[in-house]
Amino acid sequence: DSLDRAAVAGYCVDAVAQRLTGRVCLDASDATLPFLDPRTRRYAPRALAACGVEERAGLLPPPAAPGTVLGLDGRGAGLLGLPEGLPVVAGPYDLPACAIGSGVREVGDGVLILGTTLASQVLTDRVDLDPLAEPAGMWLCTPTPGRWLRAMPAMVGTAALEWVLALVGATTADVDALLTGSPPGARGVHAFPFLSDAGERAPFVEPSARGRLDGLSLAAGREDAVRAVCEAIGYAARHCLDTAGLSGTLALCGGGTRSVMWARLIADVLGRPVRVPLEEQVGALGVVSVARASLSPGYEAPPGRHQVVEPRADVRALYEDGYERYRAELATARTEWRARARSIG
Repeated sequence: DSLDRAAVAGYCVDAVAQRLTGRVCLDASDATLPFLDPRTRRYAPRALAACGVEERAGLLPPPAAPGTVLGLDGRGAGLLGLPEGLPVVAGPYDLPACAIGSGVREVGDGVLILGTTLASQVLTDRVDLDPLAEPAGMWLCTPTPGRWLRAMPAMVGTAALEWVLALVGATTADVDALLTGSPPGARGVHAFPFLSDAGERAPFVEPSARGRLDGLSLAAGREDAVRAVCEAIGYAARHCLDTAGLSGTLALCGGGTRSVMWARLIADVLGRPVRVPLEEQVGALGVVSVARASLSPGYEAPPGRHQVVEPRADVRALYEDGYERYRAELATARTEWRARARSIG
């Protein structure tokens, strides 16, 4: 009944823009999922059919062309007390916005958002929809024609860290001290960080994925449990970035970067330098950059301020071995998860 009454389908940002400008405008990054063919920026009939909504295709507004600028109409100007005709730009959603704001410019460059979930993205100049590849992740349209983001938004992240902190009676204020109190390798304690009830979605899809802590003994302390989870999130990030095709520079942003020790651990596990932007709101910066470029074609945002965290050579071998073990144990665990899901189902 709601669909029968509807005139258009969109997101909250589209409703706001429509109220202010009188126009319906859908950003291509928002439109990418679940129905868009990112190569053509047009809706894919097969995707609509797969979701059983092909008869509702008329509700979907065409994605706006890059650089689209709207303007406040009389109603919007009255609502805001601003001049009629003032330019309005509907920017990309949070993942592409963070990539742009953190300085991802060249093909092969990437960004790792260390947030509640772990969003890995790499800029690419082609979309490879390999039917034989494991279906995971996203191909996101960007404001630049011929450029896409290969995104692997894993379900692990600071939510897993907060879980283990609560388990050991600590808070985020204690993270640096806890990581300092446990050596690389966490005294043999290992973890899987897959604590979401929904399982995992990148770089593989396993609804039945579950977390674990291994290698505990009376010699292990709470700091080792915390480091093991942080290292496991680092291994998951490396798995995502490898799958996404990272070959250039890497930016690291998100709430997790407030921990200097965790940022250093991420660089160590990845075995590569990471750039940590000094601006706290890189997503907002990315949206502003897109708006400026829309109003001033040819504009390029200047490089943002950042600090570089270098990986330490003395732990390189330890984390290379740890990553190989993580991938081997993950392959075994996926077989076990599927068997358990079949027995329950």
